[in-house]
Amino acid sequence: MRMKRFGVLATTLLLVTLALSVATRAGDQHSGTWKMNPAKSKYNPGPAAKSITLKIESDENDFKIDSEGTGGDGNPTHIEFSAKFDGKDYPITGVPNADTVSVKRIDSNTVETKMKSAGQVVMTVRSTVSKDGKMRTSVFKGKDAQGRDVNNVVVYDKE
Repeated sequence: MRMKRFGVLATTLLLVTLALSVATRAGDQHSGTWKMNPAKSKYNPGPAAKSITLKIESDENDFKIDSEGTGGDGNPTHIEFSAKFDGKDYPITGVPNADTVSVKRIDSNTVETKMKSAGQVVMTVRSTVSKDGKMRTSVFKGKDAQGRDVNNVVVYDKE
């Protein structure tokens, strides 16, 4: 009887481990839809974006972002890129002062993105997902299209 219980327990643990392994490969903490939380976000310089919705597809090799929103000036925004975690440059659209992006995974919850213009870094974005997976914080440091220093902290809630 004891061996039978052990066999059932071992089989259950194996199935749970396999299910978690498949779920991890299908995406990671960054994957999903994220909505900007304006009350927790800080823009310097302003004006702050009115809304941003990020759709992220990410796994151990690839990172894809599709961002829709309304800028601080009331105009629609759309930023899109697809890159690998290899440090190489990939095209980005929708950023006025950048034409490529490179991404690097810092750890399982943190990704660093460098936006570049003609090969020169204009903005570094470090994005970290909270341990519970419900909040994503992106810290933007660099220059905007007008050449002003940027130091934004944008907080997103998982949908």
